[in-house]
Amino acid sequence: MKFTLTGRKIVVTPAIAERIEKKIGKLERLFKDEPVVNVTLSVEKERQTIEVTIFSIGIIYRAQDTDQDLYVAIDRVVDVIERQMRKHKTHLSKKLRQGAFDMPFESEFFSNQEPEDVTEFKVVKTKKFTFNPMSVEEAILQMNMLGHQFFVFSNAETAVMSVVYKRKDGNYALIEQE
Repeated sequence: MKFTLTGRKIVVTPAIAERIEKKIGKLERLFKDEPVVNVTLSVEKERQTIEVTIFSIGIIYRAQDTDQDLYVAIDRVVDVIERQMRKHKTHLSKKLRQGAFDMPFESEFFSNQEPEDVTEFKVVKTKKFTFNPMSVEEAILQMNMLGHQFFVFSNAETAVMSVVYKRKDGNYALIEQE
């Protein structure tokens, strides 16, 4: 595993780095390739937060936890990622059936937002990705695992860039490039 450890308002000591690499490193046996692991540690008042993102063959596993004890947060994040991996493997190994991805997504942030009169557009974050080919079902699973409303991917069946998103009626829609 290739680790990148970043500390925000915290110094990543060798003991912390060793603990993170040991705990997350035990998941290495579940990967067929050498995954890239990005870990971000931050401190705000007495709360310590760890964010872990693992990139492996087009699949992204992500978890975040906050606790007063950083070591407890590390343990919980590893448990969450392990559950995501088990869930992902189970979904892909079974034959996909209708309704297999019915996972309700509700967020207080989106439900409480009032439309604003936007006069200026400001890009606050830019992300760059490499798109590995995947099926529509895999893209839906990835979108749900990340908790996103949409997911951009390279469709393995049609070899074009596509977007899958969750509709208000709970179903999924696919947008493909012509």
